[in-house]
Amino acid sequence: MALTAGIVGLPNVGKSTLFNAITQAGAESANYPFCTIDPNVGIVEVPDYRLQKLTELVHPKKTVPTAFEFTDIAGIVKGASKGEGLGNKFLSHIREVDAICQVVRCFADENITHVSGKVDPISDIETINLELILADMETVEKRIGRVEKMAKQKDKDSVAEFEVLTLLREAFEAEKPARSVAFTEEQMKIVRHLHLLTIKPVLYVANVSEDDVADPSENDYVKQVREYAAKENAEVIVICAKIEEEIAELEGEEKQMFLEELGIAESGLDQLIRAAYHLLGLATYFTAGVQEVRAWTFRKGMKAPQCAGIIHSDFERGFIRAEVVSYEDLVAAGSYNAAKEAGKVRLEGKDYEVQDGDVVHFRFNV
Repeated sequence: MALTAGIVGLPNVGKSTLFNAITQAGAESANYPFCTIDPNVGIVEVPDYRLQKLTELVHPKKTVPTAFEFTDIAGIVKGASKGEGLGNKFLSHIREVDAICQVVRCFADENITHVSGKVDPISDIETINLELILADMETVEKRIGRVEKMAKQKDKDSVAEFEVLTLLREAFEAEKPARSVAFTEEQMKIVRHLHLLTIKPVLYVANVSEDDVADPSENDYVKQVREYAAKENAEVIVICAKIEEEIAELEGEEKQMFLEELGIAESGLDQLIRAAYHLLGLATYFTAGVQEVRAWTFRKGMKAPQCAGIIHSDFERGFIRAEVVSYEDLVAAGSYNAAKEAGKVRLEGKDYEVQDGDVVHFRFNV
């Protein structure tokens, strides 16, 4: 599924270093032959322990993880909404992504200058958020002038849209993003058509020094970011971008030994991938056979035929049914046949909502 998270940040916060780590840890291109990778897009495998366990059970000829895209967004400076710096490029790129990962500098280093002269993560966050709000305000102001005239004439659709635009304008005037407004389902349909920047979900990436990566809880900057994020129910991932670049060059046991030496269980990049994946409401189902064990990305709430269509459009068009067993039941049984004998394999129809961790065999006829 072509969903991507954009990496944003002010100059010298570690954004480019993190993106370098992402591209170095890139997914094996042979598994994605139809994917054209732009220079500013990094594709990474989604870490999933379940895939390894399924491989041990099935012994397939190959194992293919699912992947996720990160886009490196042009750096932002104050005034970007008015075209300062690479502002226009920044805004056009961010419109194309589905979620925002905002890298925030949480380390002091006199050799790396800060754009504002001092390390202040909350000021950094507010600078970027305000530029996005100002850009969205411009969108709303342009639209509200047209809609208001029709709303006064009691045009039903215009009245509904004018109400939404008014709520948005009030939020922006209070320097709050569109995602902070509690819209109804019907109102959200109107909001989506506006293609606002501040409606996109956000997670914050606190970039710390090598000394703080094992235990960032004592880092005052990280504390500030977590307090800020908590107010908007956003997640914070703590990384050391410099270390992530080094980790990205390692594999297997060598990588595990390096992580143990650092005193961390897994890389920050793995945490970031998973967090961005869930931020977009994505989940994973599996197909498991002797030819291939493979992970597939789908949006939570998708029905079985739609999920079948992710593999091939013929699967959706000719969908008959899905044979489904949960990952937990399959592992507990020890094999697919044992799970079937235990009554854990179910036959599901067109209305079945696929669940994260389902192991599925689709039946179809075209």
